[in-house]
Amino acid sequence: MPRISAATIGEHRAQTQERILQAVSRLSRVQGIDAISMTDVAHEAGITRTVLYNYYPDKAALLLAFTERVTHYFIEAYTAELPPSASPSERLRAFVRLQLAGLVAHPHPGAAGLSASLGPDAYQRLADHVAPMQRILVEILDSGAASGDFHVPDVAATARMIMAVIGAEREPLISGRVSVEAAEEIVSGFVLRALGSAL
Repeated sequence: MPRISAATIGEHRAQTQERILQAVSRLSRVQGIDAISMTDVAHEAGITRTVLYNYYPDKAALLLAFTERVTHYFIEAYTAELPPSASPSERLRAFVRLQLAGLVAHPHPGAAGLSASLGPDAYQRLADHVAPMQRILVEILDSGAASGDFHVPDVAATARMIMAVIGAEREPLISGRVSVEAAEEIVSGFVLRALGSAL
């Protein structure tokens, strides 16, 4: 039985889960989420594969937990970065910047690649975990349309297109050909012009 290093079993489990998710975060920056194996994660976290499987029965479950963590950090950062008085354009720029920074911090394949590696059921659960980020974007577009800052004929379709434009910068960012700052200017400028916003 593994040695318990915390005051309680609950604390020990929480510490171990934190080590596992931190290991996934480090590995994703080195080799990308799609290439990570359960063996890699166990080794990086300093635990056995048996212990890892006690927490996460397969890679899909591990990625779901990691995605939930990244989504939580994104929402916290987005909320902390913006004052309540921020305009729709300022909010959209912050959303784009944090999404692009996330691509660099946690490199991962696009939707098609994740769907192929995880399977449709696990991919759908993964998509459900990132839904809060999509809702933030929809709220930004709704507020911009209501204020007259944006021209948005179809909010849901526009949100999907904006996410696709952000995703198009994945490879240039991960390869280092473009910085987050440069990508943010390109993407935000393109999107705001498309929305009819005064830059």
